[in-house]
Amino acid sequence: MVLNGRLKQLRKALNLKQGDFAAALSISQGHLSDVENGRKEVSDRIISICSLKFNANEEWLKTGNGDMFNPMSEDEELDMYIGRISGSEDKFKKNLLKALCKLTDEEWNVLKKIIAEMKEG
Repeated sequence: MVLNGRLKQLRKALNLKQGDFAAALSISQGHLSDVENGRKEVSDRIISICSLKFNANEEWLKTGNGDMFNPMSEDEELDMYIGRISGSEDKFKKNLLKALCKLTDEEWNVLKKIIAEMKEG
């Protein structure tokens, strides 16, 4: 598989639509489509952004060797997810994240209880 195909594989592994992935990469959806379909080359800038925002392994992107993602700590993983949402065009995700960040400890405990009950039922 060539670099263009690996970029598309990365996007799908991240469960992102082209528009959201393109926004996170600061390129247009049309440009991303051209890149994924081999009409344009994957720039070093795109590779760097994929590594920084999504923890993608640059070596895997360039050559296919190694794992798709670099290992990361729990805090790094959380930062990645927050970055992914902030780069998204999905207002619901952004508003949900904001609402969660505003919860008090007591509200977190209520939410935890609701989720536990949902798992049981």
